[in-house]
Amino acid sequence: MIRKSITMKDIAEKLNISIVTVSKALSDKEGVSEELKEKIKSLATQMGYRFNTVAKSMKDGLSYNIGIVVPERFIGRQQSFYLKFHRHVSQALETYGYYGILQILTPEDEEQLVLPRFYCEKRVDGMIILGQVSKAYIEILQSTDTPVVFLDFYDEHSNVDAVITDSFYAAYELTNYVIRSGNRKLAFVGNIYATSSIQDRFLGYYKSLIEHRIDLDHDYVLSDRDEHGKFIDIELPEIMPEAFVCNCDEVAYNLILKLQKLGYRVPEDVSVVGFDNDIYATISTPQITTVEVDMEEMGRIAIKVLINKINRSTKEYGRLLVKAKLIVRESVKVKRQEKVNN
Repeated sequence: MIRKSITMKDIAEKLNISIVTVSKALSDKEGVSEELKEKIKSLATQMGYRFNTVAKSMKDGLSYNIGIVVPERFIGRQQSFYLKFHRHVSQALETYGYYGILQILTPEDEEQLVLPRFYCEKRVDGMIILGQVSKAYIEILQSTDTPVVFLDFYDEHSNVDAVITDSFYAAYELTNYVIRSGNRKLAFVGNIYATSSIQDRFLGYYKSLIEHRIDLDHDYVLSDRDEHGKFIDIELPEIMPEAFVCNCDEVAYNLILKLQKLGYRVPEDVSVVGFDNDIYATISTPQITTVEVDMEEMGRIAIKVLINKINRSTKEYGRLLVKAKLIVRESVKVKRQEKVNN
């Protein structure tokens, strides 16, 4: 049996609206509210409507491709966080009838400021930069005439729109939970010079220390990676803390393995928390208390901003924060439970 192709008329009948309204929404034309546009596009995707990107491209002069650039240092590890992010971005693109073209940015190309091939060949209408790149590479991106949105990082260049997790507040809440559980000697694990996300998580951790009248011990700020983003062996302090606040779940997972090999029990002897709520948080023994990043919402917002920019919107969005969620598991020893002041 041959499956019937879904038409704009089918979508219009389902929502009890005109075909003209559906057409305007699917083409991102004016005259339809953003809320209705989202509803129409979502239903079109669910029903299996096939966007005729070739015809639209000939008419509008657009490629209906988006370039997604991911630095190589964030790829390759088991169940890569950024590959999952890429999947959510690709799903968000389908809502607008766009395709994503992935390019892994090698360290050599980043250092030599080589722009992505799909940009040089004029195959994309815009770019998503997924994961922190160098300042020099950001500046070369700014020199292009292609709309760009940063995803999961930001930079001092405030005129580049970025969609990020509210890492500062999430790490602040996470650290508050560890302290309220009765732990006051807390180490932070992460190279604070590596990414804006790690810096924000450190600052959230630091704010929590300040509010609980705990002095920052610089011996308790531990690096987890080198200047190129490659993980290194974490050097433990001479006097062990009561808890480690790690900048991501993979680091927390590796740290737990290291501690267990040295004879420490988690959380009986020392607590460990992470960030991201990725696979490492659940394959660990014990499972890791962490913060869940809403990748789906971040991808959706980033694509919406980029499509608006492609459609010649002059609006500057700046840094858009997406709230994260505390996930409590078994890796924190609760010595006592302090009340939260509301």
